[in-house]
Amino acid sequence: MLAVTSPGDAHVEFCGEEYTAIASQPFNIGREGDLTVDDNAYLHRQFLMLHYQSGYWQLSNVGRHLAATIADDRGLVQAWLAPGGSLPLVFPCTRVWFTAGPTTYEFTVSLDDAPFLPVSLDQQVTGATTLGPGTLTADQHLLLVALAEVVLRRGRQGAGRIPSNADAAARLGWTVTKFNRKLDNVCDKFTRHGVRGLHGDATRLASTRRARLVEYALAACLVTVSDLDLLSPLGSERSAPSPV
Repeated sequence: MLAVTSPGDAHVEFCGEEYTAIASQPFNIGREGDLTVDDNAYLHRQFLMLHYQSGYWQLSNVGRHLAATIADDRGLVQAWLAPGGSLPLVFPCTRVWFTAGPTTYEFTVSLDDAPFLPVSLDQQVTGATTLGPGTLTADQHLLLVALAEVVLRRGRQGAGRIPSNADAAARLGWTVTKFNRKLDNVCDKFTRHGVRGLHGDATRLASTRRARLVEYALAACLVTVSDLDLLSPLGSERSAPSPV
């Protein structure tokens, strides 16, 4: 059982700027609030709320449609925070991703007095470490890198756009048919292992599925900045698609 300590401040970092949340009042994140993320019409005015309750800092989703992906700083624990959900923050540093329209955002929350300190690992966690469900094929891994490329290149915190299926396929030199088939395979594999939000339906657009896939891949450290070397240099994409 985690020990409850007296509250210290929580520090939110987004796009190189730091904001401090205090235990006596909630800290609101959205299109408006204590942290104004972006003037994005797809983003709720009030989306996430950081607040101190029952002895812990908690992150609550007070929006109606958007979800957030949350992970500890090393990607060993990750969760999906749906509308109406609330999650205690127990690690010294927590990373948060969410997508509004075509844009994916990331920020971190650091605690002065974290109730849980993870055990140090002798081996550094990398994209090659098996943290996600099952083993990815080389093409499946490459697909994730292509989808996450812009987010990876823009840095640790901030905002980045996820490419369309057609753009990601062109980036890899694949046909759209090949890309779609492999995307379906990856989503099916992760869904079988309990990853939520990867199956499209009448209320979940294909772009939302891609965003959730990228958020999960980043949270579980399935893709890292070093994986960008697997892609062709920008501006020199393969001239012809590979066979389906």
